[in-house]
Amino acid sequence: MEDVTDVHILPLSSSKYLNPKCVYFNQNGKKRKWECITEHSGVSEFTLYNNLVAILLFNTSRDVFVFVKQFRPAVYIQNAEAKKVNGEEVINTRHFPPSLGITIELCAGIVDKDAALTQVAQAEVLQECGYDVPENKLLKITSFRNGTGTSGAVVNLYYAEVTDAMRVSKGGGLASEGELIEVVEMTVTEARQLIFDEDVNREASSMFALLWFFQNVWPHKQNCLK
Repeated sequence: MEDVTDVHILPLSSSKYLNPKCVYFNQNGKKRKWECITEHSGVSEFTLYNNLVAILLFNTSRDVFVFVKQFRPAVYIQNAEAKKVNGEEVINTRHFPPSLGITIELCAGIVDKDAALTQVAQAEVLQECGYDVPENKLLKITSFRNGTGTSGAVVNLYYAEVTDAMRVSKGGGLASEGELIEVVEMTVTEARQLIFDEDVNREASSMFALLWFFQNVWPHKQNCLK
């Protein structure tokens, strides 16, 4: 996963996933403009523009959380320094190791098919983490906006409890789509520490989901053990 070399940055001329826009508007009588992007376009009966699913997974067989680990180029280039070489921006991976772009995240994915959100979430859990979760076991926590200054994407957040018996594959994502994902397990103690660990690249939805869990789920589980 961290065998990353020959990193160079070029302008984005066209994309299947991103569409840059400039919005012009009047606010309080003053003309303004705002640069933003739309993502994952395509609308159907079930999907919305910029719609994603994210799932907090808790394995009750061993009381561990299930996260995914992957290399995120956008995170990497924010943590590394690029230099101009022959008109291109180039990053020296010996000076800036690829580990700077490794993230710990919730299992997640874009809504890019005509299916209910729970079906999309179910498929993502199977593809990325290898667990076959019944659709009715996916609990909707909430939905919220992500990247409000750029894309305004809608994240639909779910919670699911899994067991070792429900794991049918090692996961890892779809190789046909270029996904390279590692499944990571964390104990309850480790997950608590993750929330405020600034040395780890993690996204806000993970921290919010964990805070929700420790407020709404974990106290009841502890009471059951008494």
